[in-house]
Amino acid sequence: MVAAGLSQYDRLALAAKLGGGHPLAPRPSHSQPRAKNLIIISLTGGLSHVDSFDYKPELQAGHGKTVDWRGRPFFLNASPFSFQPSGESGLMISELFPQMGSVIDKLAVIRSLNSDHISHGQATLMMHTGSASLPLPSVGSWISYALGTLNANLPSFVVLCSRLPYMGAQPFDASFLPAYHTGTRLIPGSDPIPNLKSPLASVSMQDLEHMMLQNINDEHLRLRANDSLLAGRIASFDTADGMMKLAPQVLDINNETRETLNLYGLEPGDQTSAAWQCLAARRMVENGVRVVEVIHTGSGGNWDSHGNMQNHRGLARQVDQPIAALVQDLETRGMLDETLVVIWTEFGRAPSGTKDEKGRNHHSHVFTCLMAGGGVQGGSIYGQSDEIGNLVAQDGVHVHDFHATILHLMGLDHERLTYHYSGRDFRLTDVHGHVVNDILA
Repeated sequence: MVAAGLSQYDRLALAAKLGGGHPLAPRPSHSQPRAKNLIIISLTGGLSHVDSFDYKPELQAGHGKTVDWRGRPFFLNASPFSFQPSGESGLMISELFPQMGSVIDKLAVIRSLNSDHISHGQATLMMHTGSASLPLPSVGSWISYALGTLNANLPSFVVLCSRLPYMGAQPFDASFLPAYHTGTRLIPGSDPIPNLKSPLASVSMQDLEHMMLQNINDEHLRLRANDSLLAGRIASFDTADGMMKLAPQVLDINNETRETLNLYGLEPGDQTSAAWQCLAARRMVENGVRVVEVIHTGSGGNWDSHGNMQNHRGLARQVDQPIAALVQDLETRGMLDETLVVIWTEFGRAPSGTKDEKGRNHHSHVFTCLMAGGGVQGGSIYGQSDEIGNLVAQDGVHVHDFHATILHLMGLDHERLTYHYSGRDFRLTDVHGHVVNDILA
């Protein structure tokens, strides 16, 4: 009778607590969440804002002109790509992203992101953890810690990653948080979860094996009650047991309709592309995974187009249709309102360099990221860069503000979400961060 007035998640959390407590039991948020799940599309290497979603007519007109930047002369380099208005908002979008242009009215475009570091590794850590120097917990780990999971048979935080990004696995590590909040990496391909299949043919024998191992693990943990890494390993074994039954079904897209596969641009037998990863991400949140991150390319062969901006063409073709399809698919299934989709990159690319330079260098002073669903105001534009896309001109959004906004949409107060470690309280936004209210629906 006590639980009669509680929400579904509160009842599940109470039941878990009374039954001994599952470490990933769902927990109540600080406020009514706009979103229950988060999907991150991480474009590794630095998507150029001035060649994608931040059209700069003056940069185009000023190609080859000299500008003074911190006492040094640089030449303006126009975008080699054409732009056209898209959606009811008429947002100018590069020819690189025609499919995303078709769903632009579902997206919020933040044109005034800025970060603290210009090197890939540090900027990647900053975008994932809020720190460019210390290896702190990932945003996905923080959300797993705060909210738990909706399906204990699957990890609460999954990372689809063909090749590791800059800084290896640190961008999705739990750091000082309990180890079971670390992102579980799945490698796209024929065997995304190695060693998941049991060698035992008999289900009853498999269950007996699991019970025996569980008893041994429980006794081992009882003698080492303060070892969080050990608790994390045991929890991961429990999750792996559930994954043996459920994960193959979730990752098997063969029961999707031909219409859905065509929407994503999936060819028969494809188990590795960005299209497969985006569809797999939808299937995972549909089955209760709290946070899914799709890391597009690794620490090489990515968006780091120093030598030739034309490299952006092939990379854009890989993600343009899948990202647009993901947004459409979530909306069609009634899932977009409760799923926050974030498209980010660690920094942008410089609008100036040497004369007639074909590529662009790193640029952290201003860049563009996008959000959709989960309480975001679609078709909105927030912040502005200056006339050539070099600096923030209006309503700057630091990475800490970006993180505060993501947490807010998940029902979490970034100032209250803390973890005491090494004598102090840590949080994702450190001592900074403001929610960007103007992009909220």
